[in-house]
Amino acid sequence: MSAQGLEVIDHTVQLTHEWINELRERLDWGSSRDAARLLRVTLALIRDHLNNEEMAQLSAQMPLLIRGMFFEGWQPAHTPVRDRNAVHFIGAIEKQVGDVQGWRGLEDIVAVFRTINSKISEGEVSDVKAGFPQSIRDMWPD
Repeated sequence: MSAQGLEVIDHTVQLTHEWINELRERLDWGSSRDAARLLRVTLALIRDHLNNEEMAQLSAQMPLLIRGMFFEGWQPAHTPVRDRNAVHFIGAIEKQVGDVQGWRGLEDIVAVFRTINSKISEGEVSDVKAGFPQSIRDMWPD
């Protein structure tokens, strides 16, 4: 039992650390803060490309804190986004994390996709990918 009796919070903190640590290792970055930032930014951009039903289904498989990152700043009236260009997708992420030491662009975004693949069911990942244009699906590994 947790010291505060809030096991659900302790558990989501543990799971969130697992997500971030796995991503940090995939990136070979020293900073968990930078890895969490990349995860948050990429999740938000994924979210903005999905319809509400798919967003809900994807977020249901996330730990509570990751789900909070996913929905942070969401503006339902502006989603799904109409700009579905892969170059713009990468650029939008780079605009927010390009100052991170060791940033490698697409290679780092693929690391986020691989982390999602390992944490979310294969069927749900497949559904999410189906909502993207082919150019973005091609970046997302199986």
